[in-house]
Amino acid sequence: MKRRSVILMAAMVGLGALSGAACAQAKYPSKPIRIIVPFPAGSGTDASARYVAQHMSELLGQSVVVDNRAGGNGFIAAQAVAQSPADGYTIFVTTMTTQSVNPHLYKKLPYDPFKDFAPVGMITKSPMVLVVRNTAGQPRSLSELTAKAKKDVGKITYASGNTSSRVAAEMYANQSGIKLLQIPYKGTPQALTDVIGGQVEIMFPDLTPAVPLVKDGKLRALAVTGTRRVPVLPDVPTMAEAGVPVDLVAWAGALVPAGTPPQIISQLSEVMQKVLSTQQAKDFFARFGGEPTPSSPAEMEQFLKTELESWGRAIRVAGIEKE
Repeated sequence: MKRRSVILMAAMVGLGALSGAACAQAKYPSKPIRIIVPFPAGSGTDASARYVAQHMSELLGQSVVVDNRAGGNGFIAAQAVAQSPADGYTIFVTTMTTQSVNPHLYKKLPYDPFKDFAPVGMITKSPMVLVVRNTAGQPRSLSELTAKAKKDVGKITYASGNTSSRVAAEMYANQSGIKLLQIPYKGTPQALTDVIGGQVEIMFPDLTPAVPLVKDGKLRALAVTGTRRVPVLPDVPTMAEAGVPVDLVAWAGALVPAGTPPQIISQLSEVMQKVLSTQQAKDFFARFGGEPTPSSPAEMEQFLKTELESWGRAIRVAGIEKE
């Protein structure tokens, strides 16, 4: 009888633990969720993260806060996420810089872009744009810029707010037979400020932070990457139209630390897809030349594999060797 009682009590305790775990799971999220972004406030990725955070918060009934961890070409933020508990309360909203470009630029990374993270879903895609300061002495077309660079060999500077903007600039330079001088920055906003101020001559930022500055007349757009023009800048040709094919697309997506429970990933993905499938989301991203691209975790996983190969090819064309 004693043995039966012990077994019965153990079973009840086990059922109680399972029931408690189920209740705890059902309550997710029970505290604020943190979105870590590898770039500073004012960047395109930051804008995407803040839009998603606001509307996810409304649907989840919990606050979703954005934590900018700029610097180190995304290393700082990626490490922070990889080392966070896999409990659904830390989300990594990042781009091709950390997941597709860095693996081809550095011999050693402090994180693994695939093993350390689990995909949740895509957020947005958009081309990048080649910009110069909008003053009388600056080139008015890609051909003028190329001619100037061939005349002033090695004197034309470009700002790189991340590794993907660096790849675009070097790809353009290599295919045009010119040399450009890199000026690295922690993020895109400060880099664009210096382009406007004349400290740096050109840059390939993503559209979100650049379009308002072009519209305000502070920057001049010479060409966009990608295969087609963007409605928000209809008079700006593609790089291919301008004579130098640079077919690169910027994107942002969400991941979580590896080991996060599948049911939590599924819940986050469903909420994100609802946020990004509205007309409001389409209108928001269209203002900057982008488009929301909601996806499932499986679809994002496949996309990441394809992008790793695509950016690898671009880097080889750009002639950049691993550091």
